[in-house]
Amino acid sequence: MNLRVPMAALAVLFWLFLTTRPAPAETFRVATYNLENYLDEPTYTRPRIKSPAARAKIRESIQALHPDVLALEEMGTTNALLELRNSLRAAGLDYRYWEHVSGFDTNIHLAVLSKFPILARRPHTNDTFLLDGRSFQVSRGFAEVDLQVSTNFAFTLIAAHLKSKRPVPDADEAEQRLGEAQILRGIIDERLHANPDLPLIVLGDMNDVKDAPSTRALMGRGKYRLVDTRPAERNGDTTPATSARMEPRDITWTEYFAKEDAYTRIDYILLSKAMAAHWLPGDTYVLALPNWGVGSDHRPLVAGFDTAAKP
Repeated sequence: MNLRVPMAALAVLFWLFLTTRPAPAETFRVATYNLENYLDEPTYTRPRIKSPAARAKIRESIQALHPDVLALEEMGTTNALLELRNSLRAAGLDYRYWEHVSGFDTNIHLAVLSKFPILARRPHTNDTFLLDGRSFQVSRGFAEVDLQVSTNFAFTLIAAHLKSKRPVPDADEAEQRLGEAQILRGIIDERLHANPDLPLIVLGDMNDVKDAPSTRALMGRGKYRLVDTRPAERNGDTTPATSARMEPRDITWTEYFAKEDAYTRIDYILLSKAMAAHWLPGDTYVLALPNWGVGSDHRPLVAGFDTAAKP
């Protein structure tokens, strides 16, 4: 019996193999980091610029995470962002694409650094809400971009920095934070109502704990409720939750509040259900780095993803 296969037939079989096999998954990381006043020049309310030691620690932290997309809070001017971008490039991290959003607060801003092309930009800088009959503006605005990871995968990212817990004379700080969270939730609902299958990441410094009214409003309810990735330290903890209603007792704090000597989780990476289908929990964590506080009063957190949805 002749078992030889003509070369033309082999070529056809090889072509079918190449064109019908699944595309390989591509993994990537998305991080958020509040830089605590990354200023290159003093402002009226924030007179101290970022020291060389603090800048070096921030670069070290970002290098340790090696994110493909990085949302930044408390960024200074565009010049400050480009200085950080250039210093990261010199250290081997090249973010070709960037966004800088200036809101009502003229001192600190939101920014995004990305290795992936930015397909669209929708900065939110003029949103307002009412408290006791008075109009308030979202202080730092929101940065919204669409990013192209690969030929067949793109996602939307919204970065936020909600009102801090610092008291202000105009209104209650918690009510202001809730008002900003409700504006942000409205943007999220608009996107998900238009496209329930939208891969969406909402991340940044939300300035309150997970059970606070502002955080609950941001998370939402029902089919459009966001998934909390809850990054924790990679310190070897494996203790499971003590009950179905409790989270595991691993270490998740992201900010040190000196006035209260408190370590709290107030920074989040939240996902739409479609984006959660690409989430890699094992590649999601809060960075634990020696002398982290030299760089900022916050620690950065990162979440991993792949472009192939889980079954």
